[in-house]
Amino acid sequence: MSFAPMWADLEPVGRAPATGGYRRFAWTAVDAQLREWFTAEARRRSLEVVTDRAGNLWAWTEDPDAAGRPGLVIGSHLDSVPDGGAFDGPLGVVSAFAALDAVRSRGFAPGRPIGIACFADEEGARFGVACGGSKLLTGGLDPDRARSLTDAEGITMAEAMAAAGHDPVGVGRDDETLARIGTFVELHVEQGRRLVDDGAAVGVASSIVAHGRWRLDLPGRADHAGTTRLADRDDPMLRLAAVILAARSSAERHGTVATVGKVAVQPNGVNAIPSSATAWLDARGDEPDAVRAVVAEVAEAAGVPPAEESWTPSTVFDGGLRDRVAAAAGEHGAPAPALPTGAGHDAGILAAAGIPAAMLFVRNPTGISHSPAEHAETADCLAGVEALARVLQALA
Repeated sequence: MSFAPMWADLEPVGRAPATGGYRRFAWTAVDAQLREWFTAEARRRSLEVVTDRAGNLWAWTEDPDAAGRPGLVIGSHLDSVPDGGAFDGPLGVVSAFAALDAVRSRGFAPGRPIGIACFADEEGARFGVACGGSKLLTGGLDPDRARSLTDAEGITMAEAMAAAGHDPVGVGRDDETLARIGTFVELHVEQGRRLVDDGAAVGVASSIVAHGRWRLDLPGRADHAGTTRLADRDDPMLRLAAVILAARSSAERHGTVATVGKVAVQPNGVNAIPSSATAWLDARGDEPDAVRAVVAEVAEAAGVPPAEESWTPSTVFDGGLRDRVAAAAGEHGAPAPALPTGAGHDAGILAAAGIPAAMLFVRNPTGISHSPAEHAETADCLAGVEALARVLQALA
């Protein structure tokens, strides 16, 4: 099986030696290396590589337009969060190539085109909007807004795309690409411990909970840290502390999860009272109204209105397709277990846009994700490849 050499080739790209994690951000030099790797693997298999208007990559066994029927697409993404793990995203792309190799080695002749997808900017680590590539593709992200998003250095997405050789003028909903996708199946490392508890190497997704990101701009007044009396201070860090505590307590009350995982402080000097602070809130839950309630309570604690940067409603995957995937991916006559996920995925964006989509999960013994501690045993990865190969044969 071809999994091991591909994984070894991809593993060092974008790795940060100091942490052991990965910094694979959209429209950077590292991203270009990842795209080159994907293209090389596709061409090694005589697949035609196409880039859509949003910058997502598609490798096809045959042109769905020429074939006159939409294809079955597998794959995931290659970008990461800051100092993320090796498996989130890349496991799905490597497994897609390996699964195609497996069914070809068995002489399987698919009845429709098979595509392998590599979605752009899934994590949103650079420009702040998760699943940017799939949201642009489906019309879930306004093109003008996308082009104007900025990174920490003030570089816009439009500027970053242009520097990487992709035309930002054409980004937006791409109906031609969408028409080529008959079904999408995404394999992903599990980002929790449900499969560990179930004693299963592979599972299927039942749903994705509602989730979003909000920015809170907290005002203050710059002053000297040593000479300004406490009573005279307007310190935005107190508002930041209130936001962090309110996120935790409100999430507990409403049965959700919420985290302030990113902050920016100005001027960020040890001996200066800050002039402002910015907090980014991530909130998720089964009930959208509960998530909204958390955001409202955190904003009340901050004393400022929240700026919504992204929002994805709850997504329930099609039950019929899920059951077919579970049956094909299962072992010993039993279907693979179904589980919900609190993480957003490109499969969820496509499903919400009306494209039949499903997900496979591979067991993560640590249960940790978005961290260098994220892991999957080689045997479980290979079980995932085999499960995906059986799904290909069942659906194609």
